[in-house]
This record gives sequence, C-alpha cells and structure tokens, in this order.
Amino acid sequence: MDTKTLIPFVETLLDRSGSVIVPYFFNQDFSIEKKEDESPVTRADREAETCIRTLIQREFPHHGIVGEEFGTENEKAEYTWVIDPIDGTKAFISGVPLFTTLIGLLHRGEPVLGAIHQPLLKIQCIGDNRTCLLNGKPTRCKSTSNLKEATMVSSSVLTPEQYQNGARFRALTRRVNFFRTWGDGYGYLLLASGNVDVAVDPIMNPWDIFPVIPVVRGAGARISNWQGNTDNWKSGVAANPGLFDQVIHALNSDRDHAV
Repeated sequence: MDTKTLIPFVETLLDRSGSVIVPYFFNQDFSIEKKEDESPVTRADREAETCIRTLIQREFPHHGIVGEEFGTENEKAEYTWVIDPIDGTKAFISGVPLFTTLIGLLHRGEPVLGAIHQPLLKIQCIGDNRTCLLNGKPTRCKSTSNLKEATMVSSSVLTPEQYQNGARFRALTRRVNFFRTWGDGYGYLLLASGNVDVAVDPIMNPWDIFPVIPVVRGAGARISNWQGNTDNWKSGVAANPGLFDQVIHALNSDRDHAV
C-alpha cells in the first residue's frame, strides 16, 4: 500500500475528529472521569475516538485498530491504526490549547504513516518517514547544532525523575537556550514544523509514540527511545540530526550530572 494515497483519508479523520473535539474545549459542561491509571478522560476523548474508529472500520474493515480509550481489535492484521483522540487531556480539561489528536498507521508493527493535529489552530503535520507536510506543504526540522542555541520541550518536569535519570535531565535543561513544557504531541508538532529543536518524554504509550515517529522522521529529524534505541518504544527523544547524539549522550552519559 502506498501511504501517500492515504493522506486524504487521514486528513478526513483529522477534520472529522476535530469537529467533535472543538465544541468541548473551554466548556466546563461535561464530566471528567479518571481511568484505572488515574489519568483523566472526557466525553470528547471517547466521542472523537469513536468517530475515527467508525471511519476506519468503514474504509478498511480488515485493518487493526489500537486506541487509548477503546483498546485493540483485529490485532493480527497486517495494517494497524494507532489512535490517541486527545493527547494532552490534562491540558484540554484545563483550557490550555496544547493538546493534539494523534493517528498513526503500522505495517507489520512498523510505523509507516503518522499525523499530529491541533484542531483549534487548524494545524496538522502528516509524515511518512520520508516527507512531512504541514497543512499540505513540505516542512523540515531546524538545523541547530549547538545545545546553547537550542529550544527543548517536554511534557513534564516531574516524570524524568520517576522513569529515567532526573539529574541528567535537569542538567540538560540548563545547557539548552531555553526549556519549556510545551509537550505531549504538540511538542513533536513544533519540532517537525521547525519551531523547536528537541522534544523528550521519559514515558510513552504506543498511541503516544507511534503516530509521531513518521512525522518526525519525515521532517528530517531523528527519534529514538530515551537510551537512543529503536527496539523498545516506551519513551521518546527527538531532535534534529545536529543535536540528536548530543542529547542522547547528555541524558545517558556516565558523568555525574547530579544537582
């Protein structure tokens, strides 16, 4: 299957799910529940994923689907769609417009197509590992090669301490030009569109990481897990080629970075 032929369909998924999500934003007239892992979920999350699933099932009934809210179906399929209807639900329920919708396609377990969509701003990045389109036009990552000139983003300042080496992470935040928590999928959208240089997340689920991989690679950047490997996608580090090795080394070197 030529993934480029799927781009119009992915755009439809983004547009339709966005039309479900936007009316709920900054609207306190809906309930917020907690899942088993204590993360929040809303009606908007569930309705958006239902919308995406319905369209995929109608167009590609033999494909598999993995979604954050409704689990897995047809898991042995050659092609599997991975869905996070609202990545950054904490931002969404707090009235912060840094959430996104993430949609990815795996072929025999390998990410071949991905999309990141901010429906309020009507910004979308779609990538296939070779190219990346920002609202339909080619985009590339930045070419910064000096950490002192770099902008780094992450979803939280707390989770590196919980899941990776927090001292090394903190040391890296002091080496870059500036660090901000413009994270979740929005951080990778910023990276792919050439607005920031580094995005790191110490813990990620399949629906968090697989959709962003083809986008980041398509924009010319590199992406791996926290340790610099691509065989265990439970965390994420993305940067342009001039910075990537420096970032991985800073996060994992044996030198003492303790505060």
